[in-house]
Amino acid sequence: MPDADERLLVEAAQRDPSRFAALYERHFDRVYAYVVHRVRNRDAAEDVTSEVFHKALAGLRRYEWRGAPFGAWLIRIAANVIIDRSKRVAREVVDSDQVPESTTEPDVMLVDQWAHVFRLIETLPADQRTVIVERYIEERSIREVAARLGKSEGAIKQLQFRALHMLRTRMEGADA
Repeated sequence: MPDADERLLVEAAQRDPSRFAALYERHFDRVYAYVVHRVRNRDAAEDVTSEVFHKALAGLRRYEWRGAPFGAWLIRIAANVIIDRSKRVAREVVDSDQVPESTTEPDVMLVDQWAHVFRLIETLPADQRTVIVERYIEERSIREVAARLGKSEGAIKQLQFRALHMLRTRMEGADA
């Protein structure tokens, strides 16, 4: 949708917060992709993404259209929530080797690429999607995934191979 349409969606949501759902639907994949790539934990990513949209809705009346995409404002909120979360975790973990997330500016093109990958993952058959999420988002080993799903390690490897092949084919088709 062109910027003018997005601006109308934002203005409608500012007048009537129940209209925020359209903005949520439009930007969820992109925000979630950004967050999960940064925090690398599915539960934490879901919590952070939820907090991002909660903060966006709470601050929507103060949002001013300045020509930049609304999604950029959401990514900025996400970056700040991740930084705040990292500081909170760093305070809680006194004697740990954990290092807080970096505070660099978000790479919008990378975020868009990750959002595209997540949309493609959602189109996979359920068993393949589960394996990809467990392996690459939750970072579990083949053995852990097999145990969790009650399948052999060979079956998990085959599901992973098929899923990655399908994703690669779809991504190459989108680039053409």
